[in-house]
This record gives sequence, structure tokens and C-alpha cells, in this order.
Amino acid sequence: MHVPEPDPEAGPPTVTVGPPTVRARAWWSDELVADTDRAVRVESPDRAPVLLFPSAAVRFDRFRRDGAGAAGPLGGGGARWRPADPAGDGPSGDEGVLWHYDGSPAGCEGVADVVAFDHDRVRVELVDGGHDGANDLVTIRFPNWGDAADLIAVMDVQPMGEHRYTSVARADWRRPVVEASQVLGQAIVAATRDCGGRRVVSAHLISARVADARLPLDFEVDPLADGRTFSSVVVAVTQGDRRVAAVTALLDVTAPDVIRHAVEAPDVAGPADSSPYDMSVTGRDLRIVDDAYTGDPDAPVGPPILDTWVRFREVPDDPCLHAGLLAQYTGHMSIAAAMRPHAGVGQADAHRTLSTAINAIAISFHAEPRADRWMLYHHLSTFAGDGMTHSECRVHDLDGGLLASFTVDAMVRGFADPSQTVDDRTAL
Repeated sequence: MHVPEPDPEAGPPTVTVGPPTVRARAWWSDELVADTDRAVRVESPDRAPVLLFPSAAVRFDRFRRDGAGAAGPLGGGGARWRPADPAGDGPSGDEGVLWHYDGSPAGCEGVADVVAFDHDRVRVELVDGGHDGANDLVTIRFPNWGDAADLIAVMDVQPMGEHRYTSVARADWRRPVVEASQVLGQAIVAATRDCGGRRVVSAHLISARVADARLPLDFEVDPLADGRTFSSVVVAVTQGDRRVAAVTALLDVTAPDVIRHAVEAPDVAGPADSSPYDMSVTGRDLRIVDDAYTGDPDAPVGPPILDTWVRFREVPDDPCLHAGLLAQYTGHMSIAAAMRPHAGVGQADAHRTLSTAINAIAISFHAEPRADRWMLYHHLSTFAGDGMTHSECRVHDLDGGLLASFTVDAMVRGFADPSQTVDDRTAL
């Protein structure tokens, strides 16, 4: 299955200023050549974003001017610079690695005297965190997908008429495909708002078709029943005239306990003792317990279990968004957990030599989550075979309380024609 091919004529860039808490750095070899907390992010459809550094933050003494008008990451108009590269001082640079714009780059009015680096040759990174001390810092390789605020905007579906909601679109230029768990989270937000704020008890997603992340999604909530204590709905998810998914949801108004028990959280290292992991989003903390996930097919095998800690730095005080963000991460690690016991197989193979996708997710909420506090996702793959995997998973808070349980059914298959050329941007 494929999403439509991208439009080769990308639109004009849109300029957004990155979060002021995120520090941007650029490295040539192992030498720091730029450092700022005032970088500007430039985005264009179907192209990698570009980070613009104020020229005052760049060490021009490490480079030499090569000429003007050479096409750079934002087209012409900038002066190209090469590494100065004195003898024995780092790798040689026969091509331009940065472009200095005295004026405004094309389409970036209001931004001037800035530098754009060649991200393929210069290591550009975002230093995120700093809220909990040194262990809270994580380096995000640029270009990245975006910020947690961008993800929250995607999840925050808005009303477009009676029982109808729509989302904003935000695509990863590397792979403009909507994740199934994102759709689940958005449908949960739509159902909660449509039912007057009743909490979602359970929701079940069936993913029918691939959705294009460059286009908005529409959510139509069909009420099945609306009683004094329970509501049930079906959410039809469409893109254009195509039905891409369906979600059923049960909601309630809660009631006092008659009985209460919950399974205990797994005995694993906490977030402070787990390694930060770069999943291309600033403003979201992600820690992998025991460094168990790499995606590398040659990584050591282990049990079909992956434990990850997740926390968002800032989330609006809106319970349905916290529930939606919890659901959004449910599709991220279950396939990797299923692959972990098998040598020579890893998520780096996905969409290249292996066809993988989430087919269905079922989630039950047991407490009101706070996505701005640590959540432990425990992924246990209980079966893999016949081209399918099944995982039984839980989400706990930092104190061990059970927030949610979910199951994931997914496919892991070889491509029907191994000789065909696969576009990993769009292929499942």
C-alpha cells in the first residue's frame, strides 16, 4: 500500500521560530562552529526543514568564503563558504557547507543576516531539556520532525459542524504517512468532545487504509447510545472521499469504587536511570529502559519486551488531550518488541525489506492520565507468526499506578516481490 506521490513543486517556505528553550548547535567534525538559542526553523512542503543561525553565533574563522549566488538549502542569494581546513585540522571540504545570507533568504521576509548549514555534511543538533538537571538533556539530530507543541496541535481536533471534527496536517518529509496510533488518539479527542467531556473508558481502532500526513483528516462521530452514565460512539475517519479508519469508543461519567485492584508495574529502571532516545521531537522526553531498543537488525537479541518512559514538557489542561497523547504513543514500540528475539531483524528494515504496519489497537483507560508526567509503557509481544504480531501492553505512572492497558495487532511480512524497488517514504 502506498500514499500518493509528493508534489514535486514544493510550495513557498513558511517560517516559524523554534521554542526558546531549545538550543541549536552545529559541528564540523568534532569542533563546535555555531551555538545559539535563537535559531529560526524554515519549513517547505516535501522538503527537509532548514535551521537558520544568526551570523553572530557562527565561527566564520573556521571557514573561507567561496563565492556568491551559489544555490544553497534555500536557493540562491547566499554566499557559499567552505571549511578553512588548515593542515591536520579536521576533514577536508571541497564543497560549500554553509551559506550566509546578508538579506532575507527567499520566502523568509523578516529574517536577515543568517547562516544555513548543509545538514548532510555538518552535524546540526538541538539540545532539548534542562528541566531536571543534566540527565534531562537530550540531543535531537536536526532536521527533526518538530516540537511537542506541533504534535499537540495535530491531536487537538477542532469542530467543523455537528458531530464533525478536523485536524491540522503535519508531515515528516522523510515519510509522510499518518501513524495508526495518531488516528486513535485524535478519534479519542473527538469522541470526548462530542460527548460533553465524558471520559473514554475504551476505544478500538481498525486501520483500513494509509493516510497522507500532508493532508488533514476528518472525524465524524456517530452516537450509538447516550445514557445517563455511558455513551457509545463510532468515529469514521476519512481523508477526502476515502475511509481510512474506524474507531469505536465507550465513554462514561465514572462512579465510586465498589472493588478495586490493579496489576503491579514491572520492576524496571526509572526514567532517571534510563537512556534518553532521539525520536525526532523536541519537548517530549523519551527514555528506553536498559537500552533495549535500537532498531538495528544486528543488535543483540532479547525477550519480546520493551519498556519506555514518556513525558511531554507542557500540555494544555485539557483531559482529552492527555488521553489522546497517551494513545498516540501506543503504536510506536510493539512491533519492535516482537522483532527483538529474532536475530537479523529490526525496525531499520521496515518499509525497505519488510512490510510492517499497525492493523488494530484496542485501549482501555483505568485512570485519568497526565501526559506531562512520566508514563511507563510496558510492551510485551505474546505472539509473532503467519505475518502478524500481537502485543499486550500496559501504561503505568511514576508511582506504579495503572493508567491504561492496550493490545496491538500488526503485520510483519516480506514484500510480495523482493526484486521490486521499494520507496521507503510511502511503502508499508
